[in-house]
Amino acid sequence: MLTFDPVRQRIHDAAIRLFAQNGGERLNVRDLAEAAGVARGTIYNNVDSVDDLFKEITGQLAADMHERIRLSFGTTEDPAQRLATGIRLFLRQSHDQPDWGRFMCRFGLTATQLREVWYGQPMKDLVAGVESGRYTVAKDQLTTVTAMLVGSVLGACLLILEGYRGWREAGIEAAELILRALGIPAPEARALATLELPELHTRGVPEEGIRR
Repeated sequence: MLTFDPVRQRIHDAAIRLFAQNGGERLNVRDLAEAAGVARGTIYNNVDSVDDLFKEITGQLAADMHERIRLSFGTTEDPAQRLATGIRLFLRQSHDQPDWGRFMCRFGLTATQLREVWYGQPMKDLVAGVESGRYTVAKDQLTTVTAMLVGSVLGACLLILEGYRGWREAGIEAAELILRALGIPAPEARALATLELPELHTRGVPEEGIRR
């Protein structure tokens, strides 16, 4: 379980916001300290390397989100239900933490460390769905299927952040359409996409540390 350091989390939250706004992968200490509301010395005491902060944050975000969604599944074994739930939890997180969502939209397709979000548990569930006959796509199509999944989820994320769709509607629609594309019959896809959504596991992180 990750330990929670409120000062370090505050710095990381500020860095995420700046990265999302500026689109770059480098920050200077002055801007980061100002955004976090701390002294420069606090940055040096809590950040090993400002130049490597982007890589550190993307790796942490990927591992954290992957694990929190996995824990939220509980005893669910059906790969289709797990996929639908994961999509909806990701989009709810984008709504609850807009800076996180903007960061994911900007770097989710390009940052190497963030690929764990897409190629970790989602890929395992896609493979399980194909091998069990749950999905009608071929195994050699999974790379394209994953690209479709990423594009659809990030597109829905943008709709939420820009105010075109609420997170509930966007999550249900994205999950339902992706399941239908994988071969799940329309009525069942709708049913899976509208199941009661579990809370995203916090892994012991205080509530004030995960919501803005």
